[in-house]
Formats: sequence, structure tokens, C-alpha cells
Amino acid sequence: EKRLCGPKNQANGWLICSISHTKADTVDQMHATVTVTADNALLGASESGHQVTMDIAPDLGGQNQGPRPMEMLLLGMGGCTLIDVMFILRKSRQAFSDMRVELEAQRAEEIPRVFTRIHAHFIVSGNDLDPKRVARAIDLSAEKYCSASRMLGAVAEITHDYEIVSD
Repeated sequence: EKRLCGPKNQANGWLICSISHTKADTVDQMHATVTVTADNALLGASESGHQVTMDIAPDLGGQNQGPRPMEMLLLGMGGCTLIDVMFILRKSRQAFSDMRVELEAQRAEEIPRVFTRIHAHFIVSGNDLDPKRVARAIDLSAEKYCSASRMLGAVAEITHDYEIVSD
């Protein structure tokens, strides 16, 4: 941790400091690289060794070779919350045979076209699933565990619901 402090404010006597953290101070740091390919698609590479092709919309010159970057954000939130719900249900001994989350998002009309609303609809299949435990798993993901939901929730209203389908 590095502190840079300026002179005391004459009016109130406060000392203004800026704190920066070095890599060693960071609990969890990620790295990714996105490059433009020869045909103007985007190739994303994660430090875990995976690659994903993204593209811009065809009406903007893209060739529809992959999801748009904003779709990737939505998919990331879906994956993040589904992993949480999966682990929480397994820990609470709720045997499911299938699970998915369907996401719908609305975006602002003006640039930057951020998400303004996101709705996550969970569909959990299995026999003898306790609706209270399913609801609790989804709530825990939304309120505590899913980093992507928490970040996107700073700019968008996020809602969720679920249905249980018997096998």
C-alpha cells in the first residue's frame, strides 16, 4: 500500500491522501487481452488459457463470428450466478437433474448504452426439490456471492424468479 498525502486543507485542517495498492496488496487480480483479428473480429484471451471470439453487429461491419461484448457481460453474470446456485443447492443436498438461467436485459437508449434492467429466470429440474432452498440459493447468489451480479447491480436493476420442473 502506498499513500500519497498533500498539504492540510487550510479551511478544515483535513489531510487529503490517495492510497494505491500494488500487485502484492491485491487479493485477487485477473488479466485478459483482447485483440483485433484480420477480419475485425475480437479475440479475447484469459490468463487461464481460454479464448473467445467476439464480434460487432453486422450492421456496424461485423461478420457475426461471436457474441457482442455486452452479450458477454450478460453471459458472464449468468454463468457466475448459476455456479453459485449449483454449489449452494448441492451443499444443501438438493438433487437437481438440470438447471439453467434465462436472462433478459434492457439497455439505455443513449451512449453509453449500459444495462438498465436485468431479469434472471432460473429453471431448476428435479424431484423433491424444496422451493424454499431453491429460493434461498438464488437469493444468496444475488445478494452475497455473485461478483458479476453485484457489479452490474451498481448500474442496473436486477430481478430474479424461478420455476421448479419435476422430472
